[in-house]
Amino acid sequence: MIDKLKKLPVLIEEEKIQKRIMEIAQQIDRDYNGEDIVVISILKGAIFFTVDLVKKMKTPIQLEVMQISSYSGTESTGELIIKKDLDHDIEGKNVLVVEDIIDTGKTLSYLKDYLSSKNPKSLKIAVLADKFERRKVEVKLDYKCFEIPDKFVVGYGFDVDEQGRNIPYIGYLEE
Repeated sequence: MIDKLKKLPVLIEEEKIQKRIMEIAQQIDRDYNGEDIVVISILKGAIFFTVDLVKKMKTPIQLEVMQISSYSGTESTGELIIKKDLDHDIEGKNVLVVEDIIDTGKTLSYLKDYLSSKNPKSLKIAVLADKFERRKVEVKLDYKCFEIPDKFVVGYGFDVDEQGRNIPYIGYLEE
């Protein structure tokens, strides 16, 4: 696997990622207009996106992390498991979920319903990558950086069997 990652074709260059994240950060700042928000980063993949996003925002934040799993290797198992839940109550608060990718939509739909049951003031979703052609469940995205083709992506938080997350661009595995 390491050899495959050394020759990873580039899908989205690092500079393009950072430019788009700045645009999203500015939009979030405009939308929240100085109101505090709870940013929930979905581990492990979204951590790179989350860190870069919140560093570019001026909006006051409280940072939370959750870990939800539905993947084994390169395939979704279809089963959703909350491995790490929130540390603090979000009732009455503005909440922004930051996720690395939306694929079938099942994970984000489940997460949105779960978080909505905790009665936040508002609940918005930001995703780095939207693999729209694989969507099975519609989920409203408030902020989206990139729409990507149906390829298995690696880099900038995306992994294959826990490898490749620290590659600074988004690449893909060739068939």
